[in-house]
Amino acid sequence: MTTNYEELEITSLPLASDKGFVALVSSFGVDPDSGDLTFMQRDGATAVIDLAAEFEQYGVASNQDLIARVIGRLSDIQVRDFALGTHTSESFETYWRMWHYLLQIAPEGFVAPVATLFATLAYERCDTPLAYRALDRATADAPGYSLTILLRRVFGSGWPSSAFAAMRIELHPKVTAGIFD
Repeated sequence: MTTNYEELEITSLPLASDKGFVALVSSFGVDPDSGDLTFMQRDGATAVIDLAAEFEQYGVASNQDLIARVIGRLSDIQVRDFALGTHTSESFETYWRMWHYLLQIAPEGFVAPVATLFATLAYERCDTPLAYRALDRATADAPGYSLTILLRRVFGSGWPSSAFAAMRIELHPKVTAGIFD
């Protein structure tokens, strides 16, 4: 079965504006000046892996606390960069489903990290138009978001998606060590 990704819906679902869900996501936002920054980064990285395991096992996740934790903790650049390197060729489809769903439910102010993660998967899948649509969502949420700006340059340069994936994989151990060591 083939999927037409150009028609893949990446707009917000009603949950993205649910006041209770927005408050829950916000409660997991990361303050870079917090004395608990290391804890929050480790918590976020662990939550990404745990949520991916739910998506792997069930095809979807129902644990709203875990979903909100991932979206909120992605507000930290280290957690986002950790998440950028977590998928493999074997887990690609799981992460594709996960980032797609989270992009649709991320509340305003939390869309950019998820949108850039989804954009990288779209780019690795060689679907540059969808990658740009995801970056447009990121820009609408946070116009100066640095990863969005960088990815626009990367995607526009014609850099092969395989080279981007290799760079992402190479950086992941360093980001992981920065969080867990």
